[in-house]
This record gives sequence, C-alpha cells and structure tokens, in this order.
Amino acid sequence: MSKKPSIIVADDDAGVRTVLRRALEQAGYEVLLASDAGALWRCITDGAGDLVITDVIMPDENGLDLIPRIHAARPEIRVIAISARSTLMTALKAAEKGAFEYLPKPFDIDELLNVVGRALKSRISPAEVGPDAETAEEPTILIGRSTAMQTVFRTLARLVDTDLTVLIEGESGTGKELVARVLHDFGKRRGKPFVAINMAAIPRELIESELFGHERGAFTGATQRAAGRFQQADGGTLFLDEIGDMPIEAQTRLLRVLQAGEYTTVGGRAPTRVDVRIIAATHRDLGRAIERGLFRDDLFFRLNVVPLRVPPLRERAEDLPDLVRHFLARAAAEGLSRKTIDDSAIERLKEHRWPGNVRELENLVRRLAALCSQDVIGREVIDAALAELPAHAEPRGNGLTHSVEQHLRAYFSAHGTALPAAGLYARILREVERPLISLCLEATRGNQIKASRVLGLNRNTLRKKIRDLEISLARGAK
Repeated sequence: MSKKPSIIVADDDAGVRTVLRRALEQAGYEVLLASDAGALWRCITDGAGDLVITDVIMPDENGLDLIPRIHAARPEIRVIAISARSTLMTALKAAEKGAFEYLPKPFDIDELLNVVGRALKSRISPAEVGPDAETAEEPTILIGRSTAMQTVFRTLARLVDTDLTVLIEGESGTGKELVARVLHDFGKRRGKPFVAINMAAIPRELIESELFGHERGAFTGATQRAAGRFQQADGGTLFLDEIGDMPIEAQTRLLRVLQAGEYTTVGGRAPTRVDVRIIAATHRDLGRAIERGLFRDDLFFRLNVVPLRVPPLRERAEDLPDLVRHFLARAAAEGLSRKTIDDSAIERLKEHRWPGNVRELENLVRRLAALCSQDVIGREVIDAALAELPAHAEPRGNGLTHSVEQHLRAYFSAHGTALPAAGLYARILREVERPLISLCLEATRGNQIKASRVLGLNRNTLRKKIRDLEISLARGAK
C-alpha cells in the first residue's frame, strides 16, 4: 500500500492551520503543522513532508526567504506560498524565490487542492534563486486586492522571466502600458530599453518609418538616416500600444519581422537582425476587426501567444479605496494639499460607472486634491465633482450589458424578498434573441441567407429559431 503524501502547513494563524488540515486530510493527505518558520525548517531538515504550504508573513521569518533554503536542502520539495498581503510584488517575489504557486488569502479550498495535486504530480528541479528581496518598502506598481486583479498578478508572475509575446486587452484607461512595464521591469530584459509606440497616435504614412527607421532620401523630408523603434528596443522590449489601429499594410511588414527576426529600413536594402520581446495592447475587439478585414488573422495569432485581460474599474470596485488613497498620497508627495476621504465618499465613488477607468479616477482625485477646500473629502464633494464630469458614452461593447443589468436589477427588486419563477435564464435569452433576429431580418429585407451570415448562424439553425420564436417574415420590407 502506497504511503499517503505528507504536506507541511506553516501558518501562525491557528484558524488557517485548522481549516487547511481538515481539507487536506479529507482529500487523503497526511498533514504536519508548523506555527512559525523555525518549526517549518525543522520539519524540512528532519526529512519530513512531500510538499510545503507556507504563509508569507511568519512571526520569525519571511516565508518567501525560506524557500531558497528549502530548495537547497530538499530539491524535490515544492512550495506553495499563501498570503493575505495580496500585492503584485508578493506574487512576483513568490515566483522569483521559486514558489510552485502563489495563492492570495482568502483562497478557494478547491483551487488549493487542485494546486496541491499539480504540485505533487509535477517534478521540478531546484528553483533558480534570484537576488535577495529588497528590504525597502515595496514600490506601488499595480494596485488591487480584487479577485480580478489577483488573477492578473499571478499571470504576470508566471510571465516576467519569459520572452513570450503577450497581447494585453482592456478598455482605455485600465493600465495596459503599466502592465507592459511590469513585464519588462521585473523580467530578464529589465536592464535593456523599454520602447513604447502608440499606433493610434502616428499618421499611417509614417508608421513604417517609426517602426523600422528610414534611410536618407527615402522620402521627401528624409534628410538623414533615422533609427526606428525596433532598433531602439534591440535587446529589450517593444510595446505596441493600440495595435488594433495599425494599418493593414504595416501589419504585413510587422508580421514578416516577427516571423524572420529581422527588418529592413524604409529605403534600405540590407536586412538587420533584431532581438526584442513584443508586447502588444488593444482596446478593440480584434476578432471583429479580423472579420471586417481590418486586421490580419496570422498577425493576431503571432501576437496572441499569451492573452492577458486587464479588467475595467467597474469589475474591481473593491480596489477603489486603495486606488483613491494611493492617488491622494501621490498628489500630496507632489506638493498638493494632503487630503483624506471618508467611507461615504468611497461608497459614492463605487456607484459611478467609470467609463474612463483608473485614468478617469486618478484625474478626479488629483483635481479634488488641488481644488477641494476641505481636508476630509465627503460624499457631498464627490456628488458635486461627478455631476461636473462630461457625459460619457458607455464603453465600447458595454452599452447593452449596462442596459440589461439595469433591467434585471429592477426585475429582481420588484420581487422584494421573493425570487422570480424558475426558468429565468431561458426567458431572458428568449427576450434578447427574438428582437435580435427580428431586427436582423428587417435589416436584410427578409433575406435569411444574409441574416444568417450577419448573425453567424447556420441557415437551418436560423430557420428553426424563426419558427420556435414565432417571428413573422415580411420579405422585402425595410
């Protein structure tokens, strides 16, 4: 009979140790408990345990600093780090120190058991240990305790030491360039250049010259040779912001560079080898752009090696207090009046949709720091400030979502403490589906072939839906 895997749980919180012990024992593991780093180390040196789950903050030593020593003494041991200090730096340091996985508290027990299973099944060599962590206070880079941002942090921790091409997707103002800078600044290219270029800000006739450089006399006004962004970023990272706005002809040349690893300047003849990591970002739906013939699908596949979505602020409202206080502190450090904000004002900010995302929030906070006469910002100040904001259209692709959300909120509210009748999901889908198909048929003058193409449905499927939804056909009507 095979021996049960043995797991060391190290945490100074007795409640956490109890919860983990029960869950792991129910899953069929043996559990050894340690309340501090010293007890954990004694288990390691005694040869106990097949896996370690350790908190980062321990009473006698930082749990992450212990990981390299564990790997040096017991290379076969995998370490899972857990922490209530759920910052980007914690995730990055956990990866740097060689943790198999990092999980922020509170974590889902099923997710933990899944990670434990993967850790025990995998075989890893001793982790390569980076330089000691800085003792200075962590710089604030990306802020977020929300589940959505913790997912981003964990993905970044896995990517920083790779050269994989990353496509960052997210609405304007969510911090896509900040994410790209983290990938560079904490990666193996951090001593090399980080070069950013915004495709939407460059005239289309100049994009190739900006990317690849040009020779003297290559075009009118080219009085001398100029280096392009690829040459400037050689050895480092090239960040292609708003890649969805890149003209199709420039996309073709970019694809060739990504395939061959070399480029030719505008007006030049000899190809130049280049070594850059590509990170691209877009707020557009590239899938839709491909369907419309505005973006090359082969370039998309080259860029979309690792997709990384940055959530909009409305999906991470729990991060808003930390963001506001960070922006207030930054404003004070820059010489503006030091302000604080009360809880009622924070709640009011959470009610706003933030179509401009974190950038819009930062601008508002800086404006309040400069113009607000009160030392403590209250709800009435926020009400007045939000009322002065220009009217925003809903973010691209989210107008319908917002309308449906408002409709459903009113629907649930109308039931009071009771719940709607069973089958709500199907009823809501039917309410959306019927007008969608009806209006599409109206737009195509009843032509089902065109309508099926627009909807992306098989023609037989469309016919069945027309029959099931009892949609009347007025052929030729517009």
